[in-house]
Amino acid sequence: MAPSHPDPTISRHVAVIGAGAAGLVAARELRREGHSVVVLERGSQIGGVWGYTSQVEPDPLSLDPSRPVVHSSLYRSLRTNIPRECMGFTDFPFAARPHDGSRDPRRHPAHTEVLAYLRDFAKEFDIEEMIRFETEVVKAEPVEAEEDDGGKWRVKSRSSDGVADEIYDAVMVCNGHYTEPRHALIAGIDSWPGKQIHSHNYRVPDQFKNQVVIVIGSSASGVDISRDIAKVAKEVHVSSRSTSPETYEKLPGYDNLWLHPTIEIAREDGSVVFENGKTVYADTIMHCTGYKYYFPFLDTKGEVTVDDNRVGPLYKHVFPPALAPGLSFIGLPWQITPFPMFELQSKWVAAVLSGRVSLPSQDEMMEDTKTFYNKLESSGIPKRYTHLMPDDSQFEYDNWLADQCDYPRIEKWREQMFYIGFKRIYAQSATYRDNWDDDHLIAEAYDDFVKFMSSYPELLPMLKT
Repeated sequence: MAPSHPDPTISRHVAVIGAGAAGLVAARELRREGHSVVVLERGSQIGGVWGYTSQVEPDPLSLDPSRPVVHSSLYRSLRTNIPRECMGFTDFPFAARPHDGSRDPRRHPAHTEVLAYLRDFAKEFDIEEMIRFETEVVKAEPVEAEEDDGGKWRVKSRSSDGVADEIYDAVMVCNGHYTEPRHALIAGIDSWPGKQIHSHNYRVPDQFKNQVVIVIGSSASGVDISRDIAKVAKEVHVSSRSTSPETYEKLPGYDNLWLHPTIEIAREDGSVVFENGKTVYADTIMHCTGYKYYFPFLDTKGEVTVDDNRVGPLYKHVFPPALAPGLSFIGLPWQITPFPMFELQSKWVAAVLSGRVSLPSQDEMMEDTKTFYNKLESSGIPKRYTHLMPDDSQFEYDNWLADQCDYPRIEKWREQMFYIGFKRIYAQSATYRDNWDDDHLIAEAYDDFVKFMSSYPELLPMLKT
């Protein structure tokens, strides 16, 4: 077990697993704090989930544990569901470049623009020199502590050069959580004759031409994909558990798109019955039902488990008390503004590892974690929503992290922009990316960007004029 108060004179050797947005900013913050860093990335490029590929898995539901895993879950038409201004890292603005045909200047840009932004970020801070590409971590486990060194971590990885077995002072898990799909449980589905697919394996709508499709899920991906498919399908029926049982309505702007409550049963004659009593004969069921946290490489001897999609026990969603600070997780919370949170979590971990910031004792961290879990339970919040941060909780959490690191709190314009954007998603889901009413916040954001960029003249071309 590692001590809660590391020696502030020690620079630690840290393995970062994954080179997506979380892994990139983790590497930057670790190096800023004086640590040596190796980023282990199984793919051939940075970006993680933002690296689009037309490739899909041979098992459309991704149920086969021996399947070749595709790590991207992007569909070709995807655009960000929050504005670029509030999405970027706090000290590297996600500003639109002058339009030259190679970049997407929209406030809700396509996934290609996010990947380009992450590449800009990696280039600006020389992050790629720390990354080993096409290197898969097959095992990460704690090893016995030697005297007072705080314990070590053995990381085994596989690449074209063979298998590496290395010792690190700490491991930061930044492998994302958009690879291992969750599925809806549907009565009678085993005898239903139609096709099923998870959104993880959705790229383009062409295969659904003239079909009747049921989309399960009405969150961001369900909203986008149902509308994408409606362009070519005969009918699209969206099943949402957040609607009342009697719901049956045609969605505005479409003559072939309906909203229903949950599915009651699927039958062997090809029909699907909803709770509202409506029966639909469908060709395909699309599961837009989210993902599971999955760490097949991690062996903590039972100190960290995934139970009903709760990764725990974790102090503040980051440190397992019994293994802190040697093991940490970046990017578990969801329904958030991700990049700034990844940045603040990474600053905190880096500062703890250097000794500049201290953690509570193991017992105190565990007690805090148990109190949090008990609060969720007493509020009737299911365990699977442990890492969900609705309402104000994400910004309260971000500001707590900032305070730990003596770093500026999240800007008010960023908070307000996020809230307004989420309201637009549900109020005008077909047009919210291109119609907005927060120009005053955009002005505040760009004023802040100008102040930041005045210190970095070489970045001024990034600022939209």
